Amino acid sequence: MKRFTKALSTLFVALFVLGTSVGAQADQSEFFPVSIALPSGFRPEGIARGYGTTVYSGSTETGAIYQADTRTGQGSILVPPAAGTMAVGIHFDPRTHLLYVAGGFTGKIFVHDTTTGNTVRTITATTDAMTFVNDVVVTEDAVYFTDSYRAYLYRVPLLAEGRLPLNPVAREIPLSGDFSMVGGGVFNANGIVAVPGTEKLMIVSSALGTLYLVDGATGKASLVDLKGGNVLNGDGLLLEGHELYVAQNYNNQITVLDLDLCRGSGHIERTIVDSRFDFPTTLVGFGPSLYVVNSRLSTPSVPDMAYSILRVSKRK
Repeated sequence: MKRFTKALSTLFVALFVLGTSVGAQADQSEFFPVSIALPSGFRPEGIARGYGTTVYSGSTETGAIYQADTRTGQGSILVPPAAGTMAVGIHFDPRTHLLYVAGGFTGKIFVHDTTTGNTVRTITATTDAMTFVNDVVVTEDAVYFTDSYRAYLYRVPLLAEGRLPLNPVAREIPLSGDFSMVGGGVFNANGIVAVPGTEKLMIVSSALGTLYLVDGATGKASLVDLKGGNVLNGDGLLLEGHELYVAQNYNNQITVLDLDLCRGSGHIERTIVDSRFDFPTTLVGFGPSLYVVNSRLSTPSVPDMAYSILRVSKRK
């Protein structure tokens, strides 16, 4: 049974990689829509890649999850709204079909089964009233979350093949070393990615525009030398090879950093701007394109407000 489970997990990963390859090639087509409409009043923030050309986006207003196809631009609600929930950063694990959701002010972590749309777990990250569980990344053996108001990461351990324990617990990992906090209710730690082939995570501070390499086990952070540059208002992160894409929400731009992690440094390579940007928060990559959540979070929400996911070129 163990051998079968392992083989099945490998198959899921293979299908995900195959879908990614097909999606990347197809994304070069001029027939892919330049934007994907989200439900009116949805109030989106996070985005995650699923199998093939599937993407997911979450609502900060209701905790709902929208599933869309980048090839057609069509989609529907996968996880319905629920009282007491909130969806900020999200990340899909192809090994288990599970979508991990940072719960913002709720201090919770929500786990949804993307095959059914059911919420399979609700995990308490913290009971502290001053919290904003903001972004998430899945690694081989754990799921990590940032908190923009507290100097902690939250770690939820995973079993073999990415399986979630029956009673998962989020462990607080204090951020130390070079990490700095700014008070006054501003966002600190925000976007997070894993560095492949290492035990390191990378996080951005929205308030300071700084980038850190963090030991996932201890929380010790090392400042990445950006050679005088900064990524102020940094939000979602996307790491592809040595390039790090940083969505700078209030700046209405995406900054691309060329990293040399062996030296703990990097520099700004280029900046991507688009006249359609309206508080871009998070992003994913498909071949030569980025899919960016146009969150409009700096504008008061009304029930009929239009929201979208935008497709832009990585080289723009």
